[in-house]
Amino acid sequence: MKSPYDLSSINALVCFEAAARHLSFKKAAQEMNVTPAAISHRIKALEIDLGCRLFNRSNRGVELTEKGAFLVFALQRGFETISDTVTLLKDQPETVDVTIRTTTAVSSLWLIPKISQFWKSHPDITISQIVSDIPEMTARCDLSIQYSNPLEEGSENKKLFQGNIIAIGSRQFADDHQILSINDLLNVPLIHIQNDDTVWTSWTDWFHELEYPGPKGRSFYLNNYMIGLQAAQDDVGAILGWDRLVGKLLQDEQLVQLVPNSIPSPMGFYLNIHPRASEKARIFADWLLKAE
Repeated sequence: MKSPYDLSSINALVCFEAAARHLSFKKAAQEMNVTPAAISHRIKALEIDLGCRLFNRSNRGVELTEKGAFLVFALQRGFETISDTVTLLKDQPETVDVTIRTTTAVSSLWLIPKISQFWKSHPDITISQIVSDIPEMTARCDLSIQYSNPLEEGSENKKLFQGNIIAIGSRQFADDHQILSINDLLNVPLIHIQNDDTVWTSWTDWFHELEYPGPKGRSFYLNNYMIGLQAAQDDVGAILGWDRLVGKLLQDEQLVQLVPNSIPSPMGFYLNIHPRASEKARIFADWLLKAE
């Protein structure tokens, strides 16, 4: 009996998603516990099956083609839905006191370091994260962090931070393109984040707010902000970032602020507290709201 799903090899799709997420066959191989040659072979077989190139390969590494970016967007949505469903089906350990839901970027760049700090003063409170970039997924949780502008900031909806949106990139990228002012950004490669579920500030919006024309340089489109940041670190292009979110990357000089210009973020990062949140969840929420 023929399967109702028109899918290529699941193993090849999983390998492709890992390589696309890391923009590296080597890192994908480490994650999958196979050799880089095995990753390359499976992706090549997938490209033959689909009849199109998914990556542009060069001595500097790999980058997604337009069709590759389209495929990884669909795969990540599917994998995230499956992952969230599996999380919901699994019994939560009794030792978990707080469940908090947030996006991949907020979790990696902001929340995990905060949890580490929190445990220094509250070692008896355990925390579980549900990490997903799909807004409509409504998993039961005590707390959630969202990038939005709520109708009103009530007792259960508190602003964590807002900050400014800045242009960032690698030091090498800045030197290679001799970026000294905002005018220099108008013609350099830019990384664009596109996501139907999130209203991101685009490069065109950013330049418009600063009263400059739209950019004319080469564009690289992605639907995942963390992959975008990795691409920026790999000298692919400049990317926009919230100063409060990417502060550690700037501090460690993995990325640098390319020009002094910035715009206020049109939305903030808000902590939503579920009405039935536990006492320990509220302790963690109060701590997060006061944390620097």
